[in-house]
Amino acid sequence: MQLATFGRLLDGQRDELVGFEASLVAIADARRAAFPGKTHHGNVVWNGRTECRVSGTVFEITDDELALADRYEQLDSYQRVAVTLASGAQAWVYVDASTVPAAR
Repeated sequence: MQLATFGRLLDGQRDELVGFEASLVAIADARRAAFPGKTHHGNVVWNGRTECRVSGTVFEITDDELALADRYEQLDSYQRVAVTLASGAQAWVYVDASTVPAAR
């Protein structure tokens, strides 16, 4: 997906989302589900519990690439939210828009 979306492979660093737990989001568009051959995307849900963590990779992208990611993720009704990672770094994460609390 990195090559298809950004035209390059991204360099990343391991880190953890704090206060989130793993979840699955149903793929609503049958055409998008057919591409990966899956019925659900892996995602995360914010629960606010500091003992909950989800391991992952943080990628550094340009502002133009962030705009591309926004367009791509909006197709699945994801919303970009700001987070502080376990390392203390600030990052963006895309989550199912229906799970985003009004104020965190």
